[in-house]
Amino acid sequence: MRECMLTTNDNPFDPFDNFEEWYKIDMQFGYNTCGLVARLVPTDESLPHDFMEGIKEEILNNWCKMNFLTHRLIVKEVPDPDYEAMNKEIEDDINSDDKEISEDNN
Repeated sequence: MRECMLTTNDNPFDPFDNFEEWYKIDMQFGYNTCGLVARLVPTDESLPHDFMEGIKEEILNNWCKMNFLTHRLIVKEVPDPDYEAMNKEIEDDINSDDKEISEDNN
């Protein structure tokens, strides 16, 4: 799956690989890039993730064309989420919580 992230030209960190360090520098320099992306890119949970990611990439690419002195787009192929594993983990957590509650009631 293809994903993109907006960054600034003067931030040495890759937001995909070193998000915490990237975020720290981004905020220290006063960019608040995450807030900018939240304002620029619409969200719609009812639409497929791939579709929304395409819209995000187009919007951010246009932003970078207008603000090429400060911003650039990073695009990477990332693995598709393993939804079955995530669902299993959620089910295991629920079952664990249910077991703890029943043990507490005894």
